[in-house]
Amino acid sequence: MYLMNKNAISFFVAVLAIVATLSFSGCIGGDDGNEVGAKEPPESVSVSVSGSTTVMPFIEACAEEFNRVQEDVKVSVTGGGSGVGIKNAATGLSDLAMASRQVKDEENKNYGDNFEEYLVAYDAIAVVVSRPIYDSGIEELGQEDVKAIYNGEINNWKYLGGPDEQIYVAAREVGSGTRDTFNKMVMGSEEAETPGVITNHGSNAEVKTVVTNSDKAIAYLGLNYAAGEKLHAVAYDGVEPSAKTIRDGTYPLARELYMYSWGEPSEGAQKFLNFVTGEEGRKIAEDMGFVPAS
Repeated sequence: MYLMNKNAISFFVAVLAIVATLSFSGCIGGDDGNEVGAKEPPESVSVSVSGSTTVMPFIEACAEEFNRVQEDVKVSVTGGGSGVGIKNAATGLSDLAMASRQVKDEENKNYGDNFEEYLVAYDAIAVVVSRPIYDSGIEELGQEDVKAIYNGEINNWKYLGGPDEQIYVAAREVGSGTRDTFNKMVMGSEEAETPGVITNHGSNAEVKTVVTNSDKAIAYLGLNYAAGEKLHAVAYDGVEPSAKTIRDGTYPLARELYMYSWGEPSEGAQKFLNFVTGEEGRKIAEDMGFVPAS
């Protein structure tokens, strides 16, 4: 009886030793089989970008490729318009802003003159019309024609050689860099009144939808939004909008596209800016119909 008890005690002691050894190994190595002392990979840094819907397709494409080729920084992109992006950067809601215009004096006054500016590409504002209007012969409009339409002085296509149809005039909302640029270049002032406008819209995509769903509309939007079967960009003052005419300076409604940081950008934001303005970003810009900044 004594020998049996002694053997049983020895057996249980052995079992306890094995269990203790396995538990200790599990604490060191972890359930995933990591080696002793192995470090967890560092978490990626997040960089948020917001602003102009004109610049957005370019920066979204850059962010997608940037996120694919490295893991240290992850970039997310949202729209809202140039004014929203600039405000977000100044108030810390975004790391970087996209803008289809420069920061205004009023914005510097409101937020403080602490913006860092980065020229990232060139674009153009295209004046577009619904396909039936283009097919009727409205293939070119001069500045005075467009200005008269947005002033409300011309409200029927027949006065410009088109069909007897009331002109549906679409524009961008206040705060849009595209709106500011159009008003400055076509209407003569960023603060110009445009009483001929029937509807205002928050993004280039919304404007494009309105024009494609109409048979008598006119609007303005970023050149990269001007392609499609149901709308067509017209020549402006005799010049077709294209990468070539933007580069050589002959298209009157060309413009610079920017990104902004509030003060010096973070390390992650700077890495992304370097990508956007570098060789990879220039190639993406060209592929998407923008003109690289350098």
